Amino acid sequence: MHHFKKISELHEALGIEPPEHPLFSAVHGERNTCTGNTELEFSSAFYIIGFKKLKSGSMRYGKTEYDHDRGSMSFTKPQQHVTFKNVELQEMGFLIIIHEDFLPGTVLYIEIRKYSYFDYQVNEALHLSPAEENIIWNLYHSIEKENNNNTDELSKSIIISQLDSMLKYAQRFYKRQFINRTHLTGSKLAQFNALLATNLAERKTTNAGLPTVSLMADKLHVSARYLTDLLKQETGKTALELIHLFLIDEAKNLLTEGSLNVTEISRLLGFENNTYFSRLFKKEVGTTPNKFKDSLLN
Repeated sequence: MHHFKKISELHEALGIEPPEHPLFSAVHGERNTCTGNTELEFSSAFYIIGFKKLKSGSMRYGKTEYDHDRGSMSFTKPQQHVTFKNVELQEMGFLIIIHEDFLPGTVLYIEIRKYSYFDYQVNEALHLSPAEENIIWNLYHSIEKENNNNTDELSKSIIISQLDSMLKYAQRFYKRQFINRTHLTGSKLAQFNALLATNLAERKTTNAGLPTVSLMADKLHVSARYLTDLLKQETGKTALELIHLFLIDEAKNLLTEGSLNVTEISRLLGFENNTYFSRLFKKEVGTTPNKFKDSLLN
């Protein structure tokens, strides 16, 4: 797998003209852009924002193929594993490529890390409505125009401002997408709860550790960040918070049954540290496991 350190190297590999700026590029093209019977597998030192409607071929980020059945945006970050295979676009698309060295000293240096969709490695690109497409394309054309004009001391700050707006709109549109795809969210929530129950049953015989968000995400074939965002939109709680609630509910049930002491319950649920279990229990329930058990006796 090739690692691109320069944007010009990626341009050459994709068969497009060299960039105007060594640390930033904005390119758009018709359906023949980035096409051919070729496969390009790479990582890079860049953030890449793309919009495309695929006619054929596939794009993979991480281990999972992205869903491009409609006009969609995708977001990758530096060091992420990307594969383009025989990609042919249905119509106009664009790529914005931002070298990580372009951002220090700008508002996006910190802000861009807050957008969790750069960590999505799942078949869930951002699908845009026609009105949303217009907003994104208008921002893209403004960015491209500024990048291709004669640069001055304000050019970079203007581009950064427009990129910031595009990323904020993407955040808004992802939230809309989660709401519109409630059937998907509900399905993932049901699968998530079922996996927690299965994991608990397995731990009773294998002494496995605590279930983690990464473990649940892997079994659901999504990224940990995407799973957390999806569940938080549906329930108001993160994946980790839901795991903790599940474990504490099981602990309360076992304490009520009365056949196991607190240490035995802690180990059964996968806690290596009884102090951590007690602290988490008190945080969620408002009292310690021992006091909760004593209250049942009284």
